[in-house]
Amino acid sequence: MNHDRTSQPAASGHRVDAAARRVLHGATATAVFTLLSACSSAPSRSILGSYFPSWMICVLVAMVLTIAVRGLLVKVGVADALPAPILVYLAFTLAFSFALWLLWLG
Repeated sequence: MNHDRTSQPAASGHRVDAAARRVLHGATATAVFTLLSACSSAPSRSILGSYFPSWMICVLVAMVLTIAVRGLLVKVGVADALPAPILVYLAFTLAFSFALWLLWLG
Protein backbone atom coordinates (compact mmCIF):
# COMPACT_ATOMS: atom_id res chain seq x y z
CA MET A 1 0.00 0.00 0.00
CA ASN A 2 1.46 3.27 -1.11
CA HIS A 3 0.79 6.13 1.26
CA ASP A 4 1.79 9.17 -0.69
CA ARG A 5 1.35 12.19 1.56
CA THR A 6 1.17 14.70 -1.26
CA SER A 7 -1.48 13.03 -3.43
CA GLN A 8 -4.64 13.54 -1.36
CA PRO A 9 -3.92 16.82 0.52
CA ALA A 10 -2.53 18.43 -2.61
CA ALA A 11 -5.87 18.26 -4.38
CA SER A 12 -7.73 19.81 -1.48
CA GLY A 13 -4.87 22.24 -0.96
CA HIS A 14 -5.25 23.56 -4.51
CA ARG A 15 -8.95 24.11 -3.92
CA VAL A 16 -8.21 26.01 -0.71
CA ASP A 17 -5.52 28.08 -2.42
CA ALA A 18 -7.84 28.96 -5.29
CA ALA A 19 -10.64 29.90 -2.90
CA ALA A 20 -8.27 31.99 -0.81
CA ARG A 21 -7.01 33.76 -3.93
CA ARG A 22 -10.58 34.54 -5.00
CA VAL A 23 -11.43 35.92 -1.57
CA LEU A 24 -8.21 37.95 -1.47
CA HIS A 25 -8.81 39.25 -5.00
CA GLY A 26 -12.38 40.24 -4.09
CA ALA A 27 -11.26 41.94 -0.87
CA THR A 28 -8.51 43.83 -2.69
CA ALA A 29 -10.87 44.98 -5.43
CA THR A 30 -13.44 46.08 -2.85
CA ALA A 31 -10.84 48.04 -0.90
CA VAL A 32 -9.47 49.73 -4.02
CA PHE A 33 -12.90 50.71 -5.33
CA THR A 34 -14.01 51.94 -1.90
CA LEU A 35 -10.91 54.10 -1.43
CA LEU A 36 -11.00 55.50 -4.96
CA SER A 37 -14.69 56.36 -4.84
CA ALA A 38 -13.89 59.33 -2.59
CA CYS A 39 -11.71 60.83 -5.33
CA SER A 40 -14.61 61.61 -7.63
CA SER A 41 -14.90 65.30 -6.71
CA ALA A 42 -12.11 67.06 -4.88
CA PRO A 43 -13.18 70.22 -3.09
CA SER A 44 -11.69 73.12 -5.01
CA ARG A 45 -12.47 76.79 -5.46
CA SER A 46 -12.19 78.91 -8.56
CA ILE A 47 -9.98 81.92 -7.85
CA LEU A 48 -9.39 84.23 -10.82
CA GLY A 49 -10.25 81.40 -13.21
CA SER A 50 -7.85 78.88 -11.71
CA TYR A 51 -8.96 76.04 -9.45
CA PHE A 52 -7.16 75.74 -6.11
CA PRO A 53 -7.62 72.90 -3.62
CA SER A 54 -9.65 74.00 -0.63
CA TRP A 55 -7.12 72.59 1.84
CA MET A 56 -4.45 74.87 0.39
CA ILE A 57 -6.62 77.93 0.93
CA CYS A 58 -7.38 76.83 4.50
CA VAL A 59 -3.67 76.35 5.25
CA LEU A 60 -2.71 79.74 3.79
CA VAL A 61 -5.39 81.53 5.82
CA ALA A 62 -4.33 79.55 8.91
CA MET A 63 -0.71 80.64 8.42
CA VAL A 64 -1.80 84.29 8.24
CA LEU A 65 -3.85 83.83 11.43
CA THR A 66 -0.88 82.15 13.15
CA ILE A 67 1.36 85.09 12.22
CA ALA A 68 -1.26 87.43 13.71
CA VAL A 69 -1.38 85.35 16.91
CA ARG A 70 2.42 85.40 17.08
CA GLY A 71 2.37 89.20 16.81
CA LEU A 72 -0.18 89.33 19.62
CA LEU A 73 1.89 86.99 21.80
CA VAL A 74 5.03 89.09 21.18
CA LYS A 75 3.16 92.27 22.06
CA VAL A 76 1.82 90.75 25.30
CA GLY A 77 5.25 89.32 26.15
CA VAL A 78 4.30 85.66 26.25
CA ALA A 79 6.28 84.64 23.15
CA ASP A 80 9.57 84.49 25.08
CA ALA A 81 8.10 82.09 27.64
CA LEU A 82 6.96 79.46 25.14
CA PRO A 83 8.77 76.16 25.75
CA ALA A 84 8.89 75.03 22.10
CA PRO A 85 7.77 77.89 19.87
CA ILE A 86 7.93 75.92 16.63
CA LEU A 87 5.58 73.27 18.00
CA VAL A 88 3.24 75.87 19.48
CA TYR A 89 2.98 77.78 16.20
CA LEU A 90 2.57 74.54 14.27
CA ALA A 91 -0.28 73.60 16.62
CA PHE A 92 -1.87 77.02 16.06
CA THR A 93 -1.60 76.57 12.28
CA LEU A 94 -3.13 73.10 12.39
CA ALA A 95 -5.92 74.18 14.73
CA PHE A 96 -6.79 77.17 12.55
CA SER A 97 -6.60 75.08 9.39
CA PHE A 98 -8.88 72.34 10.74
CA ALA A 99 -11.32 74.89 12.17
CA LEU A 100 -11.50 76.73 8.85
CA TRP A 101 -12.02 73.46 6.99
CA LEU A 102 -14.87 72.49 9.31
CA LEU A 103 -16.52 75.91 9.23
CA TRP A 104 -16.14 76.47 5.49
CA LEU A 105 -16.60 72.99 4.04
CA GLY A 106 -18.13 71.00 6.88
